[in-house]
Amino acid sequence: MTKLSVNINKIATLRNARGGNMPNVVQVAKDAEKFGAQGITIHPRPDERHIRYQDARDLKPIVTTEFNIEGNPIDKFLELVLELKPTQATLVPDAVDAITSNAGWDTVKHKDYLKEVISELKRNGIRTSIFVDPTLEMIEGAAHTGTDRIELYTEDFAHQYSIGSTDAVKPYAQCAELAHKLGLGINAGHDLSLQNIQFFKQHVPHLLEVSIGHALVCEALYEGLESVIHQYLAKLK
Repeated sequence: MTKLSVNINKIATLRNARGGNMPNVVQVAKDAEKFGAQGITIHPRPDERHIRYQDARDLKPIVTTEFNIEGNPIDKFLELVLELKPTQATLVPDAVDAITSNAGWDTVKHKDYLKEVISELKRNGIRTSIFVDPTLEMIEGAAHTGTDRIELYTEDFAHQYSIGSTDAVKPYAQCAELAHKLGLGINAGHDLSLQNIQFFKQHVPHLLEVSIGHALVCEALYEGLESVIHQYLAKLK
């Protein structure tokens, strides 16, 4: 079964819009795990516009499944990750002002930099994953960085699938096959939803984990968090 890691950034966005502590990010993480989620993902950004660095510290002692912290490995981010030692650190090359992640790493151009960061994380017992576009060259490059896993950036698949193109999954399947042959674990994330997750899972082999936040939170507004998590788990079996 592919694991479901629930990204709770949007819960923090809602909280921050009003101030105070409603909804409570820590309680939502506890509830997501209680409802069956096999991981909690956060993506703190330097401006802390959704998840705050203190949220990461508050979540660390209460997450009982896998704790995944995503972000651009600037000094402040790396200090946080090395302090908390989550299960997994997912490295994402997003700009400081990016609304959301919008591209994967150029694993060839940034190989030396990624190797340095990844080796430090692994020395501290943290599993590493790097965000990549679904191109074979970037998968091959990732294998030379020392990373444990890749996370396939799935926005293009989600968009193409929404307009009826099922062929959009093919590059992801090819990249997953290559990554597996190269000894890399395969994660995926970005714009995956209840509408497309089962198709993606059925056509992309060796898929270990998906990280889903925005769509899951939107779906939960109508159907409830527990129901939506159960639906994802059923589709990922």
